[in-house]
Amino acid sequence: MKTPFNTGKSLAGSVFKSLKTAIPDAVGSISTRKTPQFDLDALTKHIILPSLPVTDEELARAAHQDNGQKLARQEKWAELSDMIQYAEDCRLSTPGGESAAMLLAFGARSDVVAVTEDALYDEAEPSPDGINALEEMLAEHYGDYACALVTALAHIDIGWAWRNTAPDEGGELHALKFKEHFRRAEDILGPFDGVDLDAPSLAAAQCALLAARPQPGNRVADDYAKLIDLDPDSTRHMRALGQHLLPAHYGDYKRLELEARRTAARTGDIWGAGAYAWVYFDALALDPAAIELLDCEFFIEGMKDILRRRTDQHVTNQLAAFCAITVAPDAKPAAALPAAARAARARLHDFLDYILTCHLQELHPLIWSQTLLSPGLTPPLPSRRALVNKGRQTALRVIAERFADDIADGYSIAFSTAGMYRLPSL
Repeated sequence: MKTPFNTGKSLAGSVFKSLKTAIPDAVGSISTRKTPQFDLDALTKHIILPSLPVTDEELARAAHQDNGQKLARQEKWAELSDMIQYAEDCRLSTPGGESAAMLLAFGARSDVVAVTEDALYDEAEPSPDGINALEEMLAEHYGDYACALVTALAHIDIGWAWRNTAPDEGGELHALKFKEHFRRAEDILGPFDGVDLDAPSLAAAQCALLAARPQPGNRVADDYAKLIDLDPDSTRHMRALGQHLLPAHYGDYKRLELEARRTAARTGDIWGAGAYAWVYFDALALDPAAIELLDCEFFIEGMKDILRRRTDQHVTNQLAAFCAITVAPDAKPAAALPAAARAARARLHDFLDYILTCHLQELHPLIWSQTLLSPGLTPPLPSRRALVNKGRQTALRVIAERFADDIADGYSIAFSTAGMYRLPSL
């Protein structure tokens, strides 16, 4: 598992490779209801939907990251610490719900992590100068949890960089470095308690340390419960919990289902049933078999509650792309599933019509492109224009397919704040 805020050409390269292989299959797998006599590309010309290549969410993320990077480069650590702690205190976030404190911390360590990743992917020995400089900064600001957070997260990112570049054979050094950096991160965070300090970013960093524990056991659910209770508005924590409860990590499907329901119960005043859907969101993308214990109707109720409570189009596009692509019933990952599981995917897939008809107002193409890839990939991606174009093409083909009969009958499909409606084509 990667940490949420990795950077560097290592990840960009893997994303680019995945993009070339994942997109054709995913685009080809979205057809479920319509017959193939329609020319989808021609039908997309009859869809009137504003498209935002750059969204408010991206601008907000970039602003926080750039602030963190700028202050770190100028060595204004006290000012950065104040900014992180202010963001924590008021739970400042982007329109899509991303933590401003974590984005600031990401920007502050991004130069150090990127240099290390570049060296490792060039099969060179990384220079310790960058992380040593952060350690010196930490010594000068002893007791400052924001400075400790930046340094610890840098160690976690570098640990993952070592692990992810390990050769198939003879990777003992990489495994050793992974453990060393995680141990150092644990030592740095040891004096601080996220609950006592009311600091979700610290609690999230503690959860990230679970990756180096041989048998995290019940600590996964317990640590994430504390984190989610600190910051129940954040979807990232719930999505990370679902990933970590998969059999490939630290749990099983029964524990995943149990914790999804528990999280929904604890956050019902904020999300309704929405937390149930968020806990499963990335888990279903990573492991299609996770759907076998899923309560489909509860999941759909959760998506409805999310859409009622979060009207930002970033979230609407996330859910639409999830229904269109992640749970497409005839996609390759679904082929080996039991009939009941395939039927469940089809039920979730059909919820797309409700999102398109009642909630979608504008298209965010990058979300659709990223949904074609693995969940959790949030760094800048190569060939941005290509990603935007592919995301727009994918979304329009999905919409054209869902409403092919209407368009073929001489109508255009338009989207606005009042909802989706049909227009006679000229």
